[in-house]
Amino acid sequence: MTHGNFNVPPPVNEPVRSYAPGSPERASIEAELKRQSNIELDVPLLIGGEEIRTGDTAPMVVPHNHKHVTGHFHMAGEKEVAAAMDACEDAARGWEAMPWNERVAIFLKAADLLEGPYRDRVNASTMLGQSKTVHQAEIDAACELIDFFRFNCSYAEQLYKEQPESAPGMWNRLEHRPLEGHVLALTPFNFSSIAANLPAAPALMGNTTIWKPSETSVLSNWYLVELLQEAGVPAGVINFVPGPAPEIAGQVIKDSRFAGVHFTGSTRVFNGIWKIIGNNMDSYKTYPRVVGETGGKDFIMAHPSTDPRVLAIAMLRGAFEFQGQKCSAASRAYVPRSLWNAVKDVLAEELPQVKMGDVADLSNFMGAVINQTAFDRNKGAIDRARESKDAEIVFGGTCDDSVGYFIEPTIIEAKTPKYETMESELFGPVLTVYVYEDDKFKETLSLVDSTSPYALTGAIFSQDRAAVAQATEALRFSAGNFYVNDKPTGAVVGQQPFGGGRASGTNDKAGSILNLLRWVSPRTIKETFVPPTDWRYPFLG
Repeated sequence: MTHGNFNVPPPVNEPVRSYAPGSPERASIEAELKRQSNIELDVPLLIGGEEIRTGDTAPMVVPHNHKHVTGHFHMAGEKEVAAAMDACEDAARGWEAMPWNERVAIFLKAADLLEGPYRDRVNASTMLGQSKTVHQAEIDAACELIDFFRFNCSYAEQLYKEQPESAPGMWNRLEHRPLEGHVLALTPFNFSSIAANLPAAPALMGNTTIWKPSETSVLSNWYLVELLQEAGVPAGVINFVPGPAPEIAGQVIKDSRFAGVHFTGSTRVFNGIWKIIGNNMDSYKTYPRVVGETGGKDFIMAHPSTDPRVLAIAMLRGAFEFQGQKCSAASRAYVPRSLWNAVKDVLAEELPQVKMGDVADLSNFMGAVINQTAFDRNKGAIDRARESKDAEIVFGGTCDDSVGYFIEPTIIEAKTPKYETMESELFGPVLTVYVYEDDKFKETLSLVDSTSPYALTGAIFSQDRAAVAQATEALRFSAGNFYVNDKPTGAVVGQQPFGGGRASGTNDKAGSILNLLRWVSPRTIKETFVPPTDWRYPFLG
């Protein structure tokens, strides 16, 4: 074996392609969309490097055209889940023994494959399966995941390089071992990048993983499984196990070999995971690592000094890109009364120009919400607001599921600060605005902090620096990602590590070295070169 101190190539954020009319990338993605629209995939499980078809299948449905099925995926049962845990155990010794630079090389190759030959494949499947526009797919499925792979490799190098001091006569060393047991990755539908990163980050650090994808994003996730295989991830290191989440998660978490869970999803589900773990503590070899990013009720807080057009555009983009189906999406806003009419004027001018429809038509700004459940949840909230004396629908409110699950971008004005859509997470294109009196800025900051149990993202808009400072301090624990004069979405790997506290998760910051620290178990090694030969200390003389 050749030895050396290897340096990971310095990561640089992947440039976002424009897909402007006439561009080569536009023609390329349109061709791939056409190709994928005309085929149906039969997606298997991948366990120990082997494709497994159980015969128990579910359809992969296009949200903006629910008559269009892109294929079917096979679902795991108890036998397959047990096989996946065995595959993790079988692969663990060889994978953790592999030199760290060899593991890094695999994920750097994955980044290059995604930058090149897999880019259209993953972007198009994200557009079809999750109803993302080409821009949303590009910043998620391509650029962010490339960044996750490359930056995590660099963070791994930094982590391994960090070493303790050594006194004379000894050598102190620190090694970062993988966890003892398998890691369960429970991944969401809304970000293909997060879906792949949740199993990949622990795997990079030498762990073996079970990837349970969301049933509404299997199409893009399977293409990412194929990418990781081509990059060289060994059999059994990342096992792909679609199927019903309660049964799969319950079986994995109750197993004595369970070592951790990497989760993105609802607060309710994450709380349930904690309970299962707590009830099974006596069966584990080690305390499991529990890492999760959950819900949000993300806010925009505007000071009277704010430019109303800047505020309106931030509200529009922050609330309605990808149909508001981002953990970070703006879903409540606090606007001073002196600005509200001007903000409404801008929105009245701009919202009618926001097109919604099939994302294969690249002139559309919005697609559909992910499924019938999401449609019904958002429509129900809109219908209740329409009937309530405490709310008024100011813009939008139309819902139509005849072809796809379409919810028009909707803005509700709440007459009371604790109206239900100011507090509850909808995960859709619904923004609720509370109009406050200009002289109640301080009191409204307190409302922002106390209204929601979540603390994921939030933004302050102001041209008054003292007000920015006041809000930054008052809202210190209200958001893990805080924005000044910018919408509360769009965190970039290496620039704004993402995660929140309170009911929004464990704030372990995906896309940073902090997250990788959760997937290692450090061991300190002290070596004394010339050990003492007498038990007596000098003070005894």
